[in-house]
Amino acid sequence: MGAAFCKLYGKITQQVKHQSSGCKYTCHAQCREQVALDCHQSGSAHLNGVQLSFLAQDQLNNNQASHSDVEKEKELRTHLTFEEIRQKVDRYNRDSRDFYKMSLSSSGTYTGFINVQMDLRRPITVKGGGAGGVKAKEAFYLPRGSINTLHISNSNTVRQVIEALLKKFTVADNPAKFALYKRFSREDQVYTCKLSEEEHPLFLRLVAGPNTDTLSFVLKEQQTGEVMWDAFSIPELQNFIRILEKEEQDQMCSISRRYNTYREKLEEAMKTAAGRPG
Repeated sequence: MGAAFCKLYGKITQQVKHQSSGCKYTCHAQCREQVALDCHQSGSAHLNGVQLSFLAQDQLNNNQASHSDVEKEKELRTHLTFEEIRQKVDRYNRDSRDFYKMSLSSSGTYTGFINVQMDLRRPITVKGGGAGGVKAKEAFYLPRGSINTLHISNSNTVRQVIEALLKKFTVADNPAKFALYKRFSREDQVYTCKLSEEEHPLFLRLVAGPNTDTLSFVLKEQQTGEVMWDAFSIPELQNFIRILEKEEQDQMCSISRRYNTYREKLEEAMKTAAGRPG
């Protein structure tokens, strides 16, 4: 049952390492709340004279970076001239190694493609055809790591991209349950940062270029800590129960088979030992 809950809620404890963005101190992810660093010399571990924990420091850095990125994106997007946009589109198409090119209209609007990796840990509810024309709903786990391509314009926001992805898979879940993240590299480190709903993914793609190592997009669940049960419908909750019951039964069968195997080996060893002389 514990394994089922881990899979359902995405609370899998992994022995991964976490590195402070301030002084580069490294520890296990589950230990970071227990670590307090004195990075005062670089000005990164104190806020108004108060020392921050390892986790609080990194959350502060991430929030500041996210807000800063939104402001930079808004300012840059506002000040780009038509000629600058045209040059960036031409450069993007020259550097692109696939057929996913960008198109620029005379009005300054441009369209293109973005790839979004699906990294969902909890089951999603999809619409399906039911008896009598009634749309039935079914919950299942979407394969993690699958890549989906969307054709969007520079005016489409993160919120609209999330809604388009869910519509593509006929997902019945509330779009507010999901968030779009950008993954990028900086100083040989890979970072994942949640995008604001007002940001424009195609503009970010244009500025970063076509190389997905420089910038890529990932769809995840909202990181709210506790499960918001009120956001789920009765059919969704019933599906969750059925999934948990099935996984619990599978787990019990697996444990029974393992101990039955142990018992058989012990009985064979006892018979062998009993047949030996003296």
